[in-house]
Amino acid sequence: MSASTPTPAIAIRVAADEDAPKILACLQAAFAPYRDFYSPAAYLDTVLSPETLQERFTEMQVFVAETSSGEIAGTIACHVMGHGEGHLRGMAVLPSCQGAGIAAQLLAHAEAELRRQECTRITLDTTAPLERAKRFYEKLGYRRSDRTTDFFGMPLFEYEKRLRTEA
Repeated sequence: MSASTPTPAIAIRVAADEDAPKILACLQAAFAPYRDFYSPAAYLDTVLSPETLQERFTEMQVFVAETSSGEIAGTIACHVMGHGEGHLRGMAVLPSCQGAGIAAQLLAHAEAELRRQECTRITLDTTAPLERAKRFYEKLGYRRSDRTTDFFGMPLFEYEKRLRTEA
């Protein structure tokens, strides 16, 4: 889909166990173009395995963007870290659906969930090869923090966003 293609009818919902194969396929498809830029361990941690996806289901809230035909077009996970901080992981949209606004809808849904859980700051991490993702996050109010960590031999850059508190 191009940026001029209308956003398909999608529903953002909590992922269910039976969504696991489609979530894994979405992650694989979204990150396949970047595979050669990642160390093998970093890539596996990004696209997950059935076991690590189950761990994510246990530790985080996982959401999916589902089309009217039942296709999982995207996914994101979030959880509360404590002290008002929420964290996002695993944002992915199928390549055939990129540019249609699905990522923004997923991000808004996860942010709303973290706000509901009284988070006032959200963090996420991304890698150097994901230039398009970095521009997307910046467009939606995320700013690079001073924190860079090692991600299986490659730099992992933290981005953060302050949420407005409702008065």
